[in-house]
Amino acid sequence: MKAAYLQASDLHGLARLATDATLGVTDLVEAVHAGIARPWRHRDASDAARTRGITGLVYAGIRGLTRGIGGGTAAALARLAPRAEASEPTPARLTTLAALNAVLGDRLASSGNPLALPMRLYRDDGRPLPLQAPALAAASPPVGRRVLILVHGLGLHDGHWRRAGHDYGALLARTQGYTPLYLRYNTGLHVAASGRALAELLETLQRQWPLPIESLAIVAHSMGGLVARSACHHAERAGHAWRSRLRVLVCLGTPHHGAPLERAGHGAQRLLAALPFAAPFARLAGLRSAGITDLRHGNLLEGDAGDTDRFAQAGDTRTPVPLPRDVRCCAIAASVGTRRHGLAARLLGDGMVPLDSALGRHPQRAFRLAFPRSRQWVAEGIGHFDLLGDAAVARRLQRWLAV
Repeated sequence: MKAAYLQASDLHGLARLATDATLGVTDLVEAVHAGIARPWRHRDASDAARTRGITGLVYAGIRGLTRGIGGGTAAALARLAPRAEASEPTPARLTTLAALNAVLGDRLASSGNPLALPMRLYRDDGRPLPLQAPALAAASPPVGRRVLILVHGLGLHDGHWRRAGHDYGALLARTQGYTPLYLRYNTGLHVAASGRALAELLETLQRQWPLPIESLAIVAHSMGGLVARSACHHAERAGHAWRSRLRVLVCLGTPHHGAPLERAGHGAQRLLAALPFAAPFARLAGLRSAGITDLRHGNLLEGDAGDTDRFAQAGDTRTPVPLPRDVRCCAIAASVGTRRHGLAARLLGDGMVPLDSALGRHPQRAFRLAFPRSRQWVAEGIGHFDLLGDAAVARRLQRWLAV
């Protein structure tokens, strides 16, 4: 991050991250060293290999020194952080934080690192939404009875809904009378964790909204569609009131049945783990977040990623989750080519998500998502991120959210 938009809390978080990174590199180098010294000993990527004798003492000394310096620096910066005035991040800082959270967000959250993004709703002017009835009642512009929630995808943030001169939230506010609210969240967490948090956030919103919510709609991009479906599932189980207000769910380029890039990354990691000298480097692939690994098959629930090791999950072990009942569920996919019925278009889709995955198609009946044909649409000639700002997509949203 550039110093121009660093905050004291960022320095504290970066100091802790640097300490963790140094310890991780030390472990990696020692594991390689041990593998070279004892090549006959079988080990895998999860084996915390240690060297012996003087060499082992050197590595232990490096770890001790790193923890000592890192702990002291972090403690000093932590004392500075509360003195700094809290402010919303600049767009450049927020983009950096969103990308960092995509890769390491689960680790940041579990360690209490201030670089972890909390889940929060924002207004169309970029201000955080207060979830207290008096503040909402006094909001300007005033809130309405129709509420739209926009949920971004992996590595993005709420500001990415304003792309290429488009802002679907502002458009639907003008044409359909919605009050648009933009979600910001840590995309490195498990989809199930983000879904549960979103369900609880919307329940709080439902209770604090100063007017009765007559209609709730969700427009979600990429991973956001998985988070929204997970939230619906949790809300149904918990008996949340907001779930009965949900009228429309639109998924833009959502990998309902996974994305090939994550499956390829998983295969590469398993290959590295099988090679004696390369096995320690499989740990680097293991740094990717729980959110990313959930995209392997489109996990929605807590148990979908495996009870012990999410990196060991090879096959699709998901529990089938149908689309939410009594909701107009719609799916928009994209094709980088102009011949969407060809094999290349089906496999490539928008460059990240294949058409079948985005439209909920699956060879097994239990996993198929029942999007009606009238609520499926393919945007031709655009890529995955172009779905966030496209005139044809905007027209389709207007049509589907009109009633």
